[in-house]
Amino acid sequence: MALRSEPTARQVRLAVELRRLRHAAGLPAREAAALLGVSAVQISHIESALSGVSEERLRRLASHYACTDPEFVDALVMMATDRTRGWWEKYRAQLPTPFLDLSELEHHAAFRWDVDFLHVPGLLQTEDYARVLFSRRVPELTETEVELRVRHRMQRRCIIERPSPIPYEVVLHEAALRIRLGGRATSRAQLAHILELSEADHIAVRVIPFDLDDFADITAAMVYVGGTVPKLDTVVRDGPHGALLIDSEAQLTVFRTLFRRVQGASLDPERSRDLVHRLIKEL
Repeated sequence: MALRSEPTARQVRLAVELRRLRHAAGLPAREAAALLGVSAVQISHIESALSGVSEERLRRLASHYACTDPEFVDALVMMATDRTRGWWEKYRAQLPTPFLDLSELEHHAAFRWDVDFLHVPGLLQTEDYARVLFSRRVPELTETEVELRVRHRMQRRCIIERPSPIPYEVVLHEAALRIRLGGRATSRAQLAHILELSEADHIAVRVIPFDLDDFADITAAMVYVGGTVPKLDTVVRDGPHGALLIDSEAQLTVFRTLFRRVQGASLDPERSRDLVHRLIKEL
C-alpha cells in the first residue's frame, strides 16, 4: 500500500494517540510489530500517519497496551475506519491544508467553545465581515483567494446550522464587538447577526465588558473543539506560521480551566444580548 503524502490532521491525531498508548505501556515498536506480524518500519509508518491501520489491528494493539478505556478505543476505531469525504474536499488544492483540517475537525466535533478579544469568531461572521478580514491579510490575497476563503468560512457554519447542530459557546470581549470593520453598515449587520444566532438553544454568546475589573486570564483567541471523548479534544491557536493544534492532556486541562474562568467572568447570555443591543443603537 502506498504511503500517504499529506496526512490530514485527523489521521495525524490517530497516529499520535497510538504512539502515546505504546509509550504509556513502556513497549518498544519492535514488540508492537511482532504482535501484528509486521516490521518495525510499518509501526513507524502507522505512528507517523503515513499508513492507516485496520480496526482488528488497532484493537489488538490497544489490548496489548493495556488500554482500559473502551469508549476511547471505540473513538480511535471510528477515526481509523472513517472514509468521509466531506464538503471541504472540493477546496483541496485551492486552499491551504489547515483550512481543510479545521473543517474536518469541526465536522466530527461534539461541541465547540470560542474565546476572542479582537474579532468576531468565524462561525458567527457575516460574509461582508469575513470579506473585510481576508482582504486585509498580509501578504495581500487576490480577489479570487478572498472569495474562496469567504465561501469556505460560510460553509463551515453548517455545524451550527444543520438539523442536529453541535452545542456552541462563545466568549467575546466587548472590544471585538466595538471594532468596526467595513463601516457602520457592516458592523451593524454583524452585531444583528450575532443577536439572531444567540437566540438558538444550542448557541450561547457571552460578553466580557470593558468595565470588568482585574481581568487578565487570557488575552488571545482560543478555539476549543470537543472530541467524541475528552481525550480527543483539540485546541486551535493561531501561531506565527499558521494554526497550531494542541492536544496533550496537560495542555487541554489548562485550556479547559482558562475557558471556565473567562466564562465565569463574562455576562450571562441575556445580559450579553442587552449589551449587543446597546452597541447596535450606538451605530
